[in-house]
Amino acid sequence: MASTSASSSSSSLLNHTCCHDVFLSFRGEDNRNSFTDHLHAALKRAGVRTFRDNDNIDRGLELKPAIERAIKESRASIVVLSEKYANSRWCLDELLLILEQRQSINHFVLPVFYHVDPSDVRNQRRSFAIEVEEGVEGSKWTEYNVNRWKAALAVVADLTGMVCSGSETDFITEIVDTVNRKLDMKLVSTPAHLIGMDTRAKGINTWLKNEQSGANVLAICGMGGSGKTTLAQFIYNSNRQNFESSSYLEEIGKHSKQSDGLLGIQKQLLTDVLGGSNIGSISSVSAGTRKVEDALQVKRALIILDDIDEHDQLDALLGTRASHTQSKIIVTTRLLDIRAWFRSISWRCEVQKSELLNDDESLQLLSFHAFGSKILMEGFKELAVQLAEYCGGNPLALKVLGSSLFSDAEEPREKNSMIGVWGSTLNSLNSLKGDLDCKIQGILQKSFDSLPHAINKELFLHIVFFFVGEYEGYVAKILEHEWHAKAGIRTLINRCLLTISPSKKVMVHQLLQEMARNIVLKESRDPTTRSRVSQNDESYRLLRNGEGSKTIEGLALDMQKLKEGMPSNPSTLKTASLAKMDKLKLLKLEHVELKGSYNNFPELRWLYWTNFRLKKIPSGLFGSSLVAIHMSYGWLEKFEPPMVLNSLKILNLTWSFNLVNISHLSRLPNLETLILSYCFSLSLTHVLETIRGLKKLSLLDFGGCNQPWKVESNKKPQPLLVPLADSLKLLFLYRCSNPLMLLTNLKMLRVLDVSSCPNIKSLLCLPSTLEELCTSWCSSLKKITFESARFRLRKFERLHCYELCEIEGLFKLVPLANHDEADLGHMKWIKAYQDTKVVLTIDDELTVDWYIQVLYEYGIMSTYLPGINYQSMPMSEYMSSTAFLSFCVPSCPEKSRIQGLNITATYKRSGTSEKGEDTWALFTKVSNTTKGLTWMYNPVIYAAKDAVWLSYWPIGNVLDAGDEVNVSIFMGDRWMVSRCGASIVFIDDDDDEVELEYYKDYSKEEEVIGGDLSEFELTTGAYYLCRRDYFKSTTPDWLNMLVGDTVPRKDLHGWRKSHQNDYKTSYLEPYAYKDDPFSD
Repeated sequence: MASTSASSSSSSLLNHTCCHDVFLSFRGEDNRNSFTDHLHAALKRAGVRTFRDNDNIDRGLELKPAIERAIKESRASIVVLSEKYANSRWCLDELLLILEQRQSINHFVLPVFYHVDPSDVRNQRRSFAIEVEEGVEGSKWTEYNVNRWKAALAVVADLTGMVCSGSETDFITEIVDTVNRKLDMKLVSTPAHLIGMDTRAKGINTWLKNEQSGANVLAICGMGGSGKTTLAQFIYNSNRQNFESSSYLEEIGKHSKQSDGLLGIQKQLLTDVLGGSNIGSISSVSAGTRKVEDALQVKRALIILDDIDEHDQLDALLGTRASHTQSKIIVTTRLLDIRAWFRSISWRCEVQKSELLNDDESLQLLSFHAFGSKILMEGFKELAVQLAEYCGGNPLALKVLGSSLFSDAEEPREKNSMIGVWGSTLNSLNSLKGDLDCKIQGILQKSFDSLPHAINKELFLHIVFFFVGEYEGYVAKILEHEWHAKAGIRTLINRCLLTISPSKKVMVHQLLQEMARNIVLKESRDPTTRSRVSQNDESYRLLRNGEGSKTIEGLALDMQKLKEGMPSNPSTLKTASLAKMDKLKLLKLEHVELKGSYNNFPELRWLYWTNFRLKKIPSGLFGSSLVAIHMSYGWLEKFEPPMVLNSLKILNLTWSFNLVNISHLSRLPNLETLILSYCFSLSLTHVLETIRGLKKLSLLDFGGCNQPWKVESNKKPQPLLVPLADSLKLLFLYRCSNPLMLLTNLKMLRVLDVSSCPNIKSLLCLPSTLEELCTSWCSSLKKITFESARFRLRKFERLHCYELCEIEGLFKLVPLANHDEADLGHMKWIKAYQDTKVVLTIDDELTVDWYIQVLYEYGIMSTYLPGINYQSMPMSEYMSSTAFLSFCVPSCPEKSRIQGLNITATYKRSGTSEKGEDTWALFTKVSNTTKGLTWMYNPVIYAAKDAVWLSYWPIGNVLDAGDEVNVSIFMGDRWMVSRCGASIVFIDDDDDEVELEYYKDYSKEEEVIGGDLSEFELTTGAYYLCRRDYFKSTTPDWLNMLVGDTVPRKDLHGWRKSHQNDYKTSYLEPYAYKDDPFSD
């Protein structure tokens, strides 16, 4: 009978329409903004649809209809019985209706006794003692109502409930778990105090709803503790109700290694997806895989595979056949290369990298766990900022660290004591002695332990100890021979143990560095028996004692930092201490002076020694295995390798002020990189003669040498006749007074930096292989030419080149005064304005006040005339008072042919932007709709003042009588076109000479109209003549109108013909390579 009754009740509940999972009944005056608010948030996080009345005013005389409806449409109710609950008749009326629902449809009721005794509720004592109000007209506290309310309180007090005691956070978690269990929600628990989930889940939620995405799998990848699992839990709880079935499989990496691990996981997956336990017999993992593949074909399920650490786990849980399932599968993993596995079985997988918390989010999470509030306690902010910075946005570290520093101190003495504890903790963490919480260490070390080869682990530890922040190519060259660094770095990236920055430098998260140091510290308490030593105090004691080591492979010591904390001067260190380290390969010394013989010095692969005190290289210092030498800021006067070093690839002697001679570089036959920047005493002539025999030299940096060679004051510098090594790919001559040399033999040159060279007037016949050119602050530079019209320049910096007026293949700027009337042809009337001044801006960076200039670009000739009245100009044949006009090409006059098209535009400012800056852009779009040809032209130079823009387009060969031509002028925000015009330009049939002198020298290879514009073609016949990247994160409306809907935005984001301008912020800013100069 009981079974029948329960079955009937369950059936009635299933047939009942439920809009909410839980109705929350509470006394707002008691705990609306505290306990109930936290409970509501926790239920919502868990995916429990919870109704809470948010009105803070009296509800009126009767129970609101919305409240009644919400109770009836909920599967369960939580009644928070607090001290003043029984003082509210509306709460008591809610309780009556809740208990009615419990009887009629098996509505689950959970009483929560919040700081009240259940017996007081049951017996209506103390704050639950309610009485009839006699003599009060209209009172609802009648004998009838009070008796009903008392009975309801007695009933609810006898139900199985929960009494609040101890931690409220744990208590709320218990409530949520109880609701999940009773309602069979199949939800997963998420941590308290979730921060930033909505923004991180937004893209994934969109993917889940998109049935046409083409990818059924999304992988959330990131380092340990970065919030991958928490995000997956949040997504699961928020979306599982939108699928036929769902399955959340946690910690697969750990469980799969247990007995029958994968088989057990398969059974759980099939049970969740198919429902019930009738999944049949599964004898093996391969049989289970086949059943999973079949199940995915028939069910639309949401599946979370948490902590995948091997591809074999995916084989077992998803199969290896391409599936056309409608299910959505989310994988959390430390394997960044997981997309390749899915590609191997023809599945599409999207990858979302786990986004660490930003500074504000980090402080909130730290504060929640340290103080129970997102608002920091007074006096702790400075320390909290430093601790959050140490955690680097890692949620696990912030949670563990915050919890370990929990404080509810209110008394000044207690608070000061806790501030001291916080400071002590921060000092311990900053000591770089691997002092990392064991829980954080365990999570992070999973990635390290899962590395496939021991050599990968050694490589990671070497990078953490010595190479964080160095260029990837530099690290790879040094560590390739013994540790296969090129492949190993890819493996470390794929395991989320390191990243490569946009400038190609190797970066490792602070916590992962701490983990690595802890691993090495655990090798031994004695530094002499560890593999690496980088703590200054330990390295100093080790060298001072001269004990040597049979295990140390890498050592670092910075004496300048060490001295800052020493009460007296340090002892003299001897070379013999290093001679006793048989396995030493990597040595980093800063401000260290060694005494003694170098005859038995270790066979190093990397020597990094700044402030080297000797004047010449001693015999024995260099070994045959050396790959890289870095000896900046040294006292060397002469550099001469004492022996042949076949392995040496990198030599860096930057800032060697006293260095006057380098010789016998032929002993470095495989040298690839030579850095001699700011070696002021070196002669460039001497250097060039010295490196002539180096056949593999690809990078020469001689920047910052203000006296590259001695020249008598009354003689003009002449170009150097000593040829450069033709193997050079990167040449840096920034801040040299006269780096004049022949560059024509450099057939492999990709990067040339001559910035801040004020005496350069021209750069002629630059190699066509050049990809990056920096001429910023070359104040005398006027002309740049290339050996071929087909060059591939993609980065070009020319900030503050005030005299630069011609870049062959890009543009030419000629003063109007330098033109004869014959040069101007049909535009000779503008000659009258040659003495008019105009402010021109080049590439949005350089603004100059010049006399009227004529611009030649893409074969188009144009100029700006400021302050001119259009009525004083020759009238255009076709005119419009808007920015658009259309006309039909007329028949040619007798014995004439069409030469081109004149276009004019009168524009003015229409206002200012919200930031007080004008957004400047001028595009002219000319379309021959009859022939399907369109040109969209953006001049490299503009006049950001009210002006008339005049242009001539040599397109006569594609204009025929009857062609329909459209002309449109587009301008940036806050600018408007008041008039535009167009005229056909005719020329006599018997005139064989091209009218304008400028067009005589064009070749078919040049990127001009009539030449080769293939690189500018967006769609067939449509050419986008622009070298700026206007399509940034947002696209202006005017630009959308320009290109229309036929061109994919991705084709114009990072426009292939734009020249990237990574300008330095000032003339005195130290030089830094823009990209990895050591990469192959």
